[in-house]
Amino acid sequence: MDKWIKEVGIGAGLALVLLALVSGVDFSVFLLPLSLAGLGFLVISGRTGSLSKFPVNSIGSGEDSTIPAITFNDIGGQDMAKREFLEALSFLKESVKTSKLGIRPLKGVLLTGPPGTGKTLMAKAAANYTNSVFLAASGSQFVQMYAGVGANRVRQIFKQARTTAEREKKSSAIIFIDEIDVLGAKRGKNASHMEYDQTLNELLTQIDGIRSEHPVQVLVVGATNRSDLLDPALLRPGRFDRVVQVDLPDKSGRLHILKIHAANKPLSADVDLEAIASETTGFSGAHLESLLNEAAISALRDGRDLINSHDLSEAIAKVMLGEKTNRSLQREERERVAYHEVGHAILSETVRPSSVASITIASRNQALGYIRQNPQHDQYLYTKDQLLDAIKVCVAGAISEELIFGQRSTGATGDIEQATNLAKRMVFAGLSPLGIVSTELPSDILHKAIVQIIAEEEKKVEEFLRGKIDVVREIATHLLKEETMTGEELRTLLESREYSLL
Repeated sequence: MDKWIKEVGIGAGLALVLLALVSGVDFSVFLLPLSLAGLGFLVISGRTGSLSKFPVNSIGSGEDSTIPAITFNDIGGQDMAKREFLEALSFLKESVKTSKLGIRPLKGVLLTGPPGTGKTLMAKAAANYTNSVFLAASGSQFVQMYAGVGANRVRQIFKQARTTAEREKKSSAIIFIDEIDVLGAKRGKNASHMEYDQTLNELLTQIDGIRSEHPVQVLVVGATNRSDLLDPALLRPGRFDRVVQVDLPDKSGRLHILKIHAANKPLSADVDLEAIASETTGFSGAHLESLLNEAAISALRDGRDLINSHDLSEAIAKVMLGEKTNRSLQREERERVAYHEVGHAILSETVRPSSVASITIASRNQALGYIRQNPQHDQYLYTKDQLLDAIKVCVAGAISEELIFGQRSTGATGDIEQATNLAKRMVFAGLSPLGIVSTELPSDILHKAIVQIIAEEEKKVEEFLRGKIDVVREIATHLLKEETMTGEELRTLLESREYSLL
Protein backbone atom coordinates (compact mmCIF):
# COMPACT_ATOMS: atom_id res chain seq x y z
CA MET A 1 0.00 0.00 0.00
CA ASP A 2 2.80 2.42 0.95
CA LYS A 3 4.63 1.60 -2.26
CA TRP A 4 1.47 2.31 -4.32
CA ILE A 5 0.93 5.67 -2.60
CA LYS A 6 4.59 6.60 -3.20
CA GLU A 7 4.34 5.78 -6.91
CA VAL A 8 1.11 7.76 -7.30
CA GLY A 9 2.67 10.72 -5.53
CA ILE A 10 5.75 10.69 -7.78
CA GLY A 11 3.53 10.49 -10.87
CA ALA A 12 1.36 13.37 -9.74
CA GLY A 13 4.41 15.50 -8.95
CA LEU A 14 5.88 14.95 -12.42
CA ALA A 15 2.54 15.81 -14.01
CA LEU A 16 2.41 19.09 -12.12
CA VAL A 17 5.96 19.98 -13.19
CA LEU A 18 5.14 19.30 -16.86
CA LEU A 19 1.97 21.38 -16.60
CA ALA A 20 3.93 24.28 -15.10
CA LEU A 21 6.54 24.09 -17.88
CA VAL A 22 3.82 24.16 -20.56
CA SER A 23 2.27 27.18 -18.82
CA GLY A 24 5.61 29.06 -19.05
CA VAL A 25 6.57 29.03 -15.36
CA ASP A 26 10.26 29.99 -14.80
CA PHE A 27 11.92 27.46 -12.45
CA SER A 28 15.36 29.12 -12.35
CA VAL A 29 14.49 31.08 -9.19
CA PHE A 30 13.90 27.80 -7.37
CA LEU A 31 17.23 26.16 -8.30
CA LEU A 32 19.29 27.56 -5.37
CA PRO A 33 16.68 26.83 -2.65
CA LEU A 34 16.13 23.32 -4.03
CA SER A 35 19.90 22.65 -4.12
CA LEU A 36 20.32 23.78 -0.51
CA ALA A 37 17.34 21.69 0.55
CA GLY A 38 18.78 18.63 -1.22
CA LEU A 39 22.17 19.09 0.43
CA GLY A 40 20.51 19.44 3.82
CA PHE A 41 18.54 16.28 3.19
CA LEU A 42 21.73 14.37 2.37
CA VAL A 43 23.45 15.56 5.54
CA ILE A 44 20.41 14.77 7.69
CA SER A 45 19.94 11.37 6.08
CA GLY A 46 23.64 10.70 6.58
CA ARG A 47 23.21 11.35 10.31
CA THR A 48 20.02 9.37 10.62
CA GLY A 49 21.27 6.34 8.76
CA SER A 50 19.69 6.18 5.29
CA LEU A 51 22.95 7.29 3.68
CA SER A 52 25.02 5.14 5.98
CA LYS A 53 23.82 1.82 4.63
CA PHE A 54 26.66 -0.05 3.04
CA PRO A 55 27.14 -3.61 1.77
CA VAL A 56 29.04 -6.13 3.87
CA ASN A 57 30.00 -9.67 2.90
CA SER A 58 28.16 -12.08 5.12
CA ILE A 59 27.88 -15.76 5.70
CA GLY A 60 25.24 -17.64 7.58
CA SER A 61 22.86 -20.30 6.39
CA GLY A 62 21.84 -20.35 2.76
CA GLU A 63 23.35 -20.97 -0.65
CA ASP A 64 24.21 -17.36 -1.50
CA SER A 65 27.21 -17.06 0.81
CA THR A 66 29.84 -14.67 -0.51
CA ILE A 67 32.64 -16.20 1.60
CA PRO A 68 34.63 -18.92 -0.28
CA ALA A 69 34.77 -22.39 1.27
CA ILE A 70 38.30 -22.02 2.64
CA THR A 71 39.49 -24.08 5.59
CA PHE A 72 42.57 -23.83 7.77
CA ASN A 73 44.00 -26.84 5.91
CA ASP A 74 44.15 -24.64 2.80
CA ILE A 75 46.51 -22.20 4.55
CA GLY A 76 50.16 -23.25 4.70
CA GLY A 77 53.19 -21.92 6.49
CA GLN A 78 51.34 -20.40 9.45
CA ASP A 79 51.13 -23.22 11.98
CA MET A 80 51.80 -21.03 15.02
CA ALA A 81 49.43 -18.28 13.89
CA LYS A 82 46.69 -20.80 13.06
CA ARG A 83 47.07 -22.48 16.43
CA GLU A 84 46.72 -19.19 18.31
CA PHE A 85 43.79 -18.06 16.16
CA LEU A 86 41.99 -21.40 16.49
CA GLU A 87 42.27 -21.13 20.27
CA ALA A 88 40.46 -17.80 20.16
CA LEU A 89 37.79 -19.24 17.88
CA SER A 90 37.32 -22.22 20.19
CA PHE A 91 35.83 -19.86 22.78
CA LEU A 92 32.95 -19.33 20.34
CA LYS A 93 32.52 -23.04 19.61
CA GLU A 94 32.83 -24.19 23.22
CA SER A 95 31.19 -21.31 25.05
CA VAL A 96 29.54 -23.63 27.63
CA LYS A 97 32.85 -25.20 28.67
CA THR A 98 34.70 -21.86 28.83
CA SER A 99 31.94 -20.24 30.91
CA LYS A 100 32.21 -23.06 33.48
CA LEU A 101 35.89 -22.20 33.92
CA GLY A 102 35.05 -18.53 34.32
CA ILE A 103 36.81 -17.58 31.09
CA ARG A 104 35.79 -14.23 29.67
CA PRO A 105 35.07 -14.53 25.94
CA LEU A 106 37.65 -12.79 23.78
CA LYS A 107 36.34 -9.60 22.25
CA GLY A 108 38.87 -9.05 19.51
CA VAL A 109 41.73 -10.70 17.62
CA LEU A 110 44.18 -8.67 15.52
CA LEU A 111 45.94 -10.41 12.63
CA THR A 112 49.07 -8.48 11.77
CA GLY A 113 51.96 -9.16 9.41
CA PRO A 114 53.41 -8.40 5.95
CA PRO A 115 51.13 -8.29 2.90
CA GLY A 116 50.30 -11.61 1.27
CA THR A 117 50.88 -13.83 4.30
CA GLY A 118 47.29 -15.10 4.60
CA LYS A 119 45.53 -12.79 7.07
CA THR A 120 42.36 -12.49 5.00
CA LEU A 121 42.43 -16.22 4.21
CA MET A 122 42.53 -16.98 7.92
CA ALA A 123 39.49 -14.79 8.49
CA LYS A 124 37.62 -16.59 5.70
CA ALA A 125 38.63 -19.95 7.18
CA ALA A 126 37.24 -18.80 10.53
CA ALA A 127 33.86 -18.33 8.87
CA ASN A 128 33.82 -21.99 7.89
CA TYR A 129 35.32 -23.24 11.16
CA THR A 130 32.82 -21.70 13.56
CA ASN A 131 29.08 -22.04 13.49
CA SER A 132 28.83 -18.27 13.56
CA VAL A 133 27.37 -15.47 11.53
CA PHE A 134 30.21 -13.83 9.62
CA LEU A 135 30.25 -10.22 8.46
CA ALA A 136 33.19 -8.72 6.57
CA ALA A 137 34.00 -5.12 5.62
CA SER A 138 37.01 -2.97 4.79
CA GLY A 139 38.18 -0.15 7.04
CA SER A 140 37.78 2.32 4.18
CA GLN A 141 34.04 1.57 3.97
CA PHE A 142 33.38 3.24 7.32
CA VAL A 143 34.80 6.74 6.78
CA GLN A 144 32.98 9.13 4.44
CA MET A 145 32.93 12.88 3.92
CA TYR A 146 29.68 13.26 5.89
CA ALA A 147 30.06 13.70 9.63
CA GLY A 148 28.62 10.91 11.71
CA VAL A 149 28.33 8.37 8.89
CA GLY A 150 31.32 6.28 10.00
CA ALA A 151 30.13 5.98 13.59
CA ASN A 152 26.67 5.04 12.39
CA ARG A 153 28.09 2.36 10.14
CA VAL A 154 30.01 0.87 13.06
CA ARG A 155 26.77 0.66 15.05
CA GLN A 156 25.03 -0.79 12.05
CA ILE A 157 27.44 -3.67 11.50
CA PHE A 158 27.40 -4.66 15.19
CA LYS A 159 23.60 -4.51 15.25
CA GLN A 160 23.43 -6.51 12.02
CA ALA A 161 25.74 -9.17 13.46
CA ARG A 162 23.55 -9.65 16.55
CA THR A 163 20.18 -9.53 14.78
CA THR A 164 21.37 -11.94 12.06
CA ALA A 165 22.66 -14.37 14.68
CA GLU A 166 19.36 -14.22 16.58
CA ARG A 167 17.36 -14.71 13.39
CA GLU A 168 19.43 -17.74 12.42
CA LYS A 169 19.38 -19.01 16.01
CA LYS A 170 23.15 -18.87 16.40
CA SER A 171 24.95 -17.95 19.57
CA SER A 172 27.96 -16.17 18.05
CA ALA A 173 29.02 -13.79 15.29
CA ILE A 174 32.35 -12.76 13.78
CA ILE A 175 32.95 -9.27 12.40
CA PHE A 176 35.99 -9.12 10.14
CA ILE A 177 37.46 -5.67 9.37
CA ASP A 178 40.20 -5.76 6.75
CA GLU A 179 42.77 -2.93 6.64
CA ILE A 180 41.65 -1.85 10.10
CA ASP A 181 44.47 0.73 10.26
CA VAL A 182 42.27 3.03 8.13
CA LEU A 183 39.54 2.89 10.77
CA GLY A 184 41.68 2.54 13.90
CA ALA A 185 44.55 4.97 13.29
CA LYS A 186 45.88 6.97 16.25
CA ARG A 187 43.49 9.74 17.24
CA GLY A 188 44.55 13.34 16.74
CA LYS A 189 46.39 12.64 13.47
CA ASN A 190 43.54 14.01 11.36
CA ALA A 191 42.88 17.36 13.04
CA SER A 192 41.00 18.71 10.03
CA HIS A 193 38.71 15.70 9.82
CA MET A 194 37.35 14.58 13.20
CA GLU A 195 35.19 11.99 11.46
CA TYR A 196 38.09 9.51 11.78
CA ASP A 197 38.25 9.98 15.56
CA GLN A 198 34.49 9.76 15.96
CA THR A 199 34.40 6.51 14.01
CA LEU A 200 37.18 4.99 16.12
CA ASN A 201 35.50 6.16 19.33
CA GLU A 202 32.33 4.37 18.30
CA LEU A 203 34.27 1.19 17.49
CA LEU A 204 35.89 1.27 20.95
CA THR A 205 32.49 1.77 22.55
CA GLN A 206 30.91 -1.09 20.60
CA ILE A 207 33.72 -3.51 21.48
CA ASP A 208 33.44 -2.55 25.15
CA GLY A 209 29.72 -3.13 24.90
CA ILE A 210 30.17 -6.80 24.03
CA ARG A 211 29.29 -8.49 27.31
CA SER A 212 29.87 -12.15 28.07
CA GLU A 213 26.29 -12.48 29.34
CA HIS A 214 24.85 -11.20 26.07
CA PRO A 215 22.92 -13.93 24.19
CA VAL A 216 25.12 -13.42 21.12
CA GLN A 217 28.90 -13.41 21.50
CA VAL A 218 30.59 -11.14 18.98
CA LEU A 219 34.27 -11.54 18.07
CA VAL A 220 35.93 -8.72 16.13
CA VAL A 221 38.76 -9.85 13.86
CA GLY A 222 40.96 -7.12 12.40
CA ALA A 223 43.72 -7.44 9.79
CA THR A 224 46.52 -4.99 9.04
CA ASN A 225 50.13 -4.82 7.91
CA ARG A 226 50.62 -1.51 9.74
CA SER A 227 49.92 -2.25 13.39
CA ASP A 228 52.24 0.64 14.33
CA LEU A 229 49.56 3.06 13.12
CA LEU A 230 46.83 1.74 15.43
CA ASP A 231 45.59 3.70 18.42
CA PRO A 232 46.87 2.23 21.74
CA ALA A 233 43.32 2.22 23.14
CA LEU A 234 42.35 -0.28 20.46
CA LEU A 235 45.15 -2.69 21.38
CA ARG A 236 44.65 -2.81 25.12
CA PRO A 237 43.44 -6.04 26.80
CA GLY A 238 39.68 -6.26 26.80
CA ARG A 239 39.40 -5.01 23.23
CA PHE A 240 41.87 -6.78 20.99
CA ASP A 241 42.81 -9.46 23.50
CA ARG A 242 45.03 -11.36 21.09
CA VAL A 243 47.52 -10.04 18.56
CA VAL A 244 48.36 -12.88 16.17
CA GLN A 245 51.56 -12.35 14.19
CA VAL A 246 51.20 -13.75 10.66
CA ASP A 247 54.83 -13.73 9.48
CA LEU A 248 56.53 -14.70 6.25
CA PRO A 249 56.79 -18.50 6.06
CA ASP A 250 60.02 -20.38 6.72
CA LYS A 251 61.32 -23.12 4.39
CA SER A 252 58.98 -25.84 5.64
CA GLY A 253 56.08 -23.39 5.46
CA ARG A 254 56.97 -22.42 1.90
CA LEU A 255 57.13 -26.09 0.92
CA HIS A 256 53.68 -26.63 2.42
CA ILE A 257 52.28 -23.64 0.51
CA LEU A 258 53.88 -24.82 -2.75
CA LYS A 259 52.33 -28.27 -2.33
CA ILE A 260 48.91 -26.73 -1.72
CA HIS A 261 49.04 -24.56 -4.85
CA ALA A 262 50.67 -27.30 -6.96
CA ALA A 263 47.92 -29.81 -6.16
CA ASN A 264 45.92 -28.88 -9.28
CA LYS A 265 48.90 -28.33 -11.56
CA PRO A 266 50.66 -31.02 -13.65
CA LEU A 267 54.37 -31.01 -12.73
CA SER A 268 57.08 -32.85 -14.66
CA ALA A 269 59.38 -35.35 -12.94
CA ASP A 270 62.30 -32.89 -12.83
CA VAL A 271 60.46 -30.43 -10.55
CA ASP A 272 61.80 -30.36 -6.99
CA LEU A 273 59.46 -28.31 -4.82
CA GLU A 274 61.83 -28.56 -1.86
CA ALA A 275 64.57 -26.91 -3.93
CA ILE A 276 62.11 -24.19 -4.96
CA ALA A 277 61.24 -23.64 -1.28
CA SER A 278 64.97 -23.21 -0.53
CA GLU A 279 65.38 -20.63 -3.32
CA THR A 280 62.42 -18.48 -2.31
CA THR A 281 63.50 -17.09 1.06
CA GLY A 282 61.46 -13.99 1.84
CA PHE A 283 58.52 -15.00 -0.38
CA SER A 284 55.03 -14.68 1.06
CA GLY A 285 52.19 -17.08 0.37
CA ALA A 286 50.88 -14.68 -2.30
CA HIS A 287 54.32 -14.67 -3.98
CA LEU A 288 54.42 -18.48 -4.03
CA GLU A 289 50.92 -18.73 -5.48
CA SER A 290 51.91 -16.22 -8.18
CA LEU A 291 55.12 -18.17 -8.84
CA LEU A 292 53.26 -21.40 -9.64
CA ASN A 293 50.68 -19.51 -11.68
CA GLU A 294 53.39 -17.82 -13.77
CA ALA A 295 55.11 -21.20 -14.27
CA ALA A 296 51.84 -22.65 -15.56
CA ILE A 297 51.44 -19.68 -17.92
CA SER A 298 54.97 -20.29 -19.22
CA ALA A 299 54.14 -23.93 -19.97
CA LEU A 300 50.92 -22.89 -21.72
CA ARG A 301 52.81 -20.31 -23.77
CA ASP A 302 55.20 -23.03 -25.00
CA GLY A 303 52.37 -25.46 -25.75
CA ARG A 304 53.36 -28.02 -23.10
CA ASP A 305 51.10 -30.08 -20.85
CA LEU A 306 53.57 -30.26 -17.95
CA ILE A 307 55.29 -27.59 -15.89
CA ASN A 308 59.05 -28.17 -15.77
CA SER A 309 61.87 -26.85 -13.61
CA HIS A 310 62.80 -24.21 -16.22
CA ASP A 311 59.29 -22.75 -16.01
CA LEU A 312 59.63 -22.48 -12.24
CA SER A 313 63.09 -20.92 -12.46
CA GLU A 314 61.82 -18.29 -14.89
CA ALA A 315 58.79 -17.70 -12.69
CA ILE A 316 60.99 -17.02 -9.64
CA ALA A 317 62.89 -14.37 -11.60
CA LYS A 318 59.66 -12.85 -12.90
CA VAL A 319 58.06 -12.64 -9.45
CA MET A 320 61.25 -11.09 -8.00
CA LEU A 321 62.13 -8.66 -10.80
CA GLY A 322 59.28 -8.54 -13.29
CA GLU A 323 58.90 -9.50 -16.95
CA LYS A 324 61.78 -9.47 -19.42
CA THR A 325 62.07 -6.25 -21.38
CA ASN A 326 63.04 -5.58 -24.99
CA ARG A 327 65.60 -3.00 -23.87
CA SER A 328 68.48 -2.96 -26.36
CA LEU A 329 71.87 -2.14 -24.83
CA GLN A 330 74.92 -0.77 -26.57
CA ARG A 331 77.84 -3.21 -26.85
CA GLU A 332 79.89 -1.50 -24.13
CA GLU A 333 76.86 -1.32 -21.82
CA ARG A 334 76.20 -5.01 -22.32
CA GLU A 335 79.83 -5.83 -21.53
CA ARG A 336 79.69 -3.67 -18.41
CA VAL A 337 76.61 -5.51 -17.21
CA ALA A 338 78.29 -8.86 -17.81
CA TYR A 339 81.47 -7.96 -15.90
CA HIS A 340 79.39 -6.38 -13.15
CA GLU A 341 77.32 -9.52 -12.59
CA VAL A 342 80.35 -11.81 -12.83
CA GLY A 343 82.02 -9.78 -10.09
CA HIS A 344 79.01 -10.34 -7.84
CA ALA A 345 78.86 -14.05 -8.70
CA ILE A 346 82.55 -14.81 -8.07
CA LEU A 347 82.56 -13.05 -4.69
CA SER A 348 79.32 -14.79 -3.73
CA GLU A 349 80.83 -18.19 -4.53
CA THR A 350 83.97 -17.22 -2.63
CA VAL A 351 82.36 -16.20 0.64
CA ARG A 352 79.63 -18.85 0.47
CA PRO A 353 80.22 -21.77 -1.94
CA SER A 354 77.24 -23.00 -4.00
CA SER A 355 75.30 -19.81 -3.26
CA VAL A 356 74.69 -18.71 -6.89
CA ALA A 357 71.52 -20.08 -8.48
CA SER A 358 71.81 -18.24 -11.81
CA ILE A 359 73.41 -15.27 -13.59
CA THR A 360 71.89 -13.36 -16.49
CA ILE A 361 72.36 -10.18 -18.48
CA ALA A 362 68.78 -10.28 -19.78
CA SER A 363 66.98 -7.13 -18.66
CA ARG A 364 63.99 -7.43 -16.34
CA ASN A 365 62.04 -4.36 -15.31
CA GLN A 366 64.70 -1.84 -14.12
CA ALA A 367 67.45 -4.47 -13.71
CA LEU A 368 69.86 -4.69 -16.64
CA GLY A 369 71.22 -7.95 -15.25
CA TYR A 370 71.26 -9.85 -11.98
CA ILE A 371 72.45 -12.87 -10.07
CA ARG A 372 70.00 -14.94 -8.11
CA GLN A 373 71.42 -16.37 -4.92
CA ASN A 374 70.35 -19.64 -3.40
CA PRO A 375 69.98 -19.36 0.39
CA GLN A 376 70.98 -22.55 2.15
CA HIS A 377 68.50 -22.03 4.98
CA ASP A 378 66.41 -19.36 6.68
CA GLN A 379 68.63 -17.17 8.81
CA TYR A 380 67.57 -14.68 11.48
CA LEU A 381 70.89 -13.77 13.13
CA TYR A 382 74.07 -12.59 11.41
CA THR A 383 77.63 -12.31 12.68
CA LYS A 384 80.00 -9.48 11.88
CA ASP A 385 81.89 -11.61 9.34
CA GLN A 386 78.68 -12.60 7.57
CA LEU A 387 77.61 -8.97 7.22
CA LEU A 388 81.06 -7.99 5.93
CA ASP A 389 80.93 -10.85 3.40
CA ALA A 390 77.53 -9.57 2.23
CA ILE A 391 79.03 -6.10 1.76
CA LYS A 392 81.87 -7.62 -0.30
CA VAL A 393 79.33 -9.23 -2.63
CA CYS A 394 77.48 -5.90 -3.00
CA VAL A 395 80.56 -3.86 -4.00
CA ALA A 396 82.13 -6.59 -6.17
CA GLY A 397 80.12 -5.59 -9.25
CA ALA A 398 81.36 -2.00 -9.26
CA ILE A 399 84.95 -3.08 -8.50
CA SER A 400 84.87 -5.54 -11.41
CA GLU A 401 83.70 -2.76 -13.75
CA GLU A 402 86.46 -0.47 -12.53
CA LEU A 403 89.20 -3.08 -13.07
CA ILE A 404 88.09 -3.77 -16.65
CA PHE A 405 86.91 -0.36 -17.88
CA GLY A 406 88.86 2.00 -15.62
CA GLN A 407 85.82 3.53 -13.96
CA ARG A 408 82.49 2.64 -12.39
CA SER A 409 78.97 3.35 -13.66
CA THR A 410 75.54 4.21 -12.28
CA GLY A 411 74.61 0.53 -12.47
CA ALA A 412 75.87 0.07 -8.91
CA THR A 413 73.31 2.44 -7.34
CA GLY A 414 71.20 -0.36 -5.90
CA ASP A 415 74.30 -2.20 -4.67
CA ILE A 416 75.52 0.91 -2.84
CA GLU A 417 72.15 1.29 -1.12
CA GLN A 418 72.20 -2.34 -0.02
CA ALA A 419 75.80 -2.10 1.23
CA THR A 420 74.94 1.08 3.13
CA ASN A 421 72.03 -0.62 4.86
CA LEU A 422 74.25 -3.55 5.85
CA ALA A 423 76.91 -1.22 7.25
CA LYS A 424 74.28 0.78 9.16
CA ARG A 425 72.97 -2.48 10.59
CA MET A 426 76.47 -3.27 11.82
CA VAL A 427 76.82 0.12 13.48
CA PHE A 428 73.59 -0.11 15.46
CA ALA A 429 74.24 -3.74 16.38
CA GLY A 430 77.52 -2.69 18.01
CA LEU A 431 79.63 -4.55 15.42
CA SER A 432 81.52 -1.52 14.05
CA PRO A 433 84.71 0.10 15.39
CA LEU A 434 82.43 2.54 17.27
CA GLY A 435 81.26 -0.28 19.52
CA ILE A 436 77.87 0.06 21.20
CA VAL A 437 76.14 3.27 20.13
CA SER A 438 72.84 5.02 20.77
CA THR A 439 70.07 5.12 18.20
CA GLU A 440 70.46 8.91 18.42
CA LEU A 441 73.98 8.74 16.98
CA PRO A 442 74.81 12.02 15.13
CA SER A 443 74.39 11.65 11.37
CA ASP A 444 77.95 12.79 10.56
CA ILE A 445 79.49 10.14 12.83
CA LEU A 446 77.18 7.49 11.38
CA HIS A 447 78.13 8.53 7.85
CA LYS A 448 81.87 8.30 8.58
CA ALA A 449 81.47 4.85 10.15
CA ILE A 450 79.49 3.54 7.14
CA VAL A 451 82.00 4.96 4.65
CA GLN A 452 84.91 3.43 6.59
CA ILE A 453 83.34 -0.03 6.71
CA ILE A 454 82.51 -0.09 3.00
CA ALA A 455 85.89 1.38 1.95
CA GLU A 456 87.81 -1.33 3.83
CA GLU A 457 85.78 -4.08 2.14
CA GLU A 458 86.26 -2.46 -1.27
CA LYS A 459 90.05 -2.65 -0.85
CA LYS A 460 89.85 -6.35 -0.03
CA VAL A 461 87.57 -7.08 -2.99
CA GLU A 462 89.79 -5.09 -5.39
CA GLU A 463 92.89 -6.98 -4.30
CA PHE A 464 91.07 -10.31 -4.66
CA LEU A 465 89.53 -9.66 -8.11
CA ARG A 466 92.77 -8.19 -9.47
CA GLY A 467 94.42 -11.54 -8.79
CA LYS A 468 91.57 -13.40 -10.53
CA ILE A 469 91.13 -11.09 -13.50
CA ASP A 470 91.63 -13.90 -16.04
CA VAL A 471 88.77 -15.98 -14.66
CA VAL A 472 86.60 -12.86 -14.53
CA ARG A 473 87.23 -12.24 -18.24
CA GLU A 474 86.60 -15.85 -19.19
CA ILE A 475 83.28 -16.14 -17.34
CA ALA A 476 82.13 -12.74 -18.66
CA THR A 477 82.92 -13.84 -22.23
CA HIS A 478 80.87 -17.00 -21.71
CA LEU A 479 78.00 -14.97 -20.23
CA LEU A 480 78.02 -12.50 -23.14
CA LYS A 481 77.71 -15.44 -25.51
CA GLU A 482 75.00 -17.40 -23.66
CA GLU A 483 73.25 -14.47 -21.90
CA THR A 484 72.30 -16.72 -18.97
CA MET A 485 74.25 -19.18 -16.81
CA THR A 486 73.10 -21.48 -14.08
CA GLY A 487 74.98 -21.71 -10.81
CA GLU A 488 76.12 -25.22 -11.73
CA GLU A 489 77.60 -24.00 -15.02
CA LEU A 490 79.47 -21.28 -13.12
CA ARG A 491 80.87 -23.74 -10.61
CA THR A 492 81.89 -26.13 -13.40
CA LEU A 493 83.89 -23.34 -15.07
CA LEU A 494 85.56 -22.44 -11.78
CA GLU A 495 86.41 -26.04 -10.89
CA SER A 496 87.99 -26.63 -14.30
CA ARG A 497 90.66 -24.04 -13.53
CA GLU A 498 93.92 -25.04 -11.87
CA TYR A 499 93.65 -22.36 -9.21
CA SER A 500 91.15 -22.00 -6.43
CA LEU A 501 89.16 -18.88 -5.68
CA LEU A 502 89.96 -19.09 -2.01
